[in-house]
Amino acid sequence: MHEVALCNSLVEMIREQQRQRGFQRVRRVIVEVGVLGHVDPHALDFAFDVEAKDSPAEGAELEIREIEGRAWCMDCSKLETIARRGDACPECGGFTLIVEQGDELRLKELEVI
Repeated sequence: MHEVALCNSLVEMIREQQRQRGFQRVRRVIVEVGVLGHVDPHALDFAFDVEAKDSPAEGAELEIREIEGRAWCMDCSKLETIARRGDACPECGGFTLIVEQGDELRLKELEVI
């Protein structure tokens, strides 16, 4: 379960922000997760609770915003929405796709006190 390692890195980023900005606690953490990134949102939520223990983010709400997958089709020269890697282009059926969006994991926002 790589979500634990991802949350460990997320908590470290929060600690670094705390050192830089001097806040006490985090109420809410907003992350963007691409649907093509092979991250299970439920596992991420569970792992965050475990990894945030004894940190400024302990007890914080984790809000996960899913980002749709988008890929450029080299066959029909269109940007299309895809649900999974390896899917065919919904426009032409081609498989020569370059992922443009949907594989990211980004700390978007912290609500702090």
